[in-house]
Amino acid sequence: MSNVSPSTPSAGGPSEGASGGSGPAPAGSGPLAASPLTRAVLEIDEYASGLGWDQPARLFALVDTARLRSQEPGLAAQLGLDGDENGPVLTPVEQDEIPAGTALDEFLATIAWPDAVAGCALTVERLMLPPSAEASVPDNLDKKSLAKWVAAHPDRQEVRMTVAVLRDGARESALRLRAKDSPNEVLTGSDLVPGLAEALAATFES
Repeated sequence: MSNVSPSTPSAGGPSEGASGGSGPAPAGSGPLAASPLTRAVLEIDEYASGLGWDQPARLFALVDTARLRSQEPGLAAQLGLDGDENGPVLTPVEQDEIPAGTALDEFLATIAWPDAVAGCALTVERLMLPPSAEASVPDNLDKKSLAKWVAAHPDRQEVRMTVAVLRDGARESALRLRAKDSPNEVLTGSDLVPGLAEALAATFES
């Protein structure tokens, strides 16, 4: 499905397609939500949860389901969307794996999406500290040293962040703590991970 694959300068054009990656997130399985974007984010969070923890970052294209059904009926049928007029407005399609050892910000800087893609999303695991521990962070640590310091902190928490953006500027994110690994404990909001949202939004800039 090359029309929903990101193109990268190093590849000189679109990649092999979304179907060449680990496969799509299960369509239509996400919980009901207030907006199509929130529903897509929760669907991806649910999909990632089913894969377990200690997983690599995963990138998704968000495609308009009606457009997908019209222009790619074969793929729509594969995803179980061909006869579901009341299904999700946005369909997440997982992309090829992010190359091992590549910094996430550097990888995202190489991405450009074709017009068929309405938005994109990323799910990634990180360590974070509670607000009560932030005051104890040493000054003048570089990025690598800070990561090591956080990893050794007794109050560190493992979190899975799912962040999505649309071309029109809409944003949504979901946070799931490993210590509270339950759908009822997932936090959602448009500004929970602003830095990552900015990086994803930049993939749609010409």
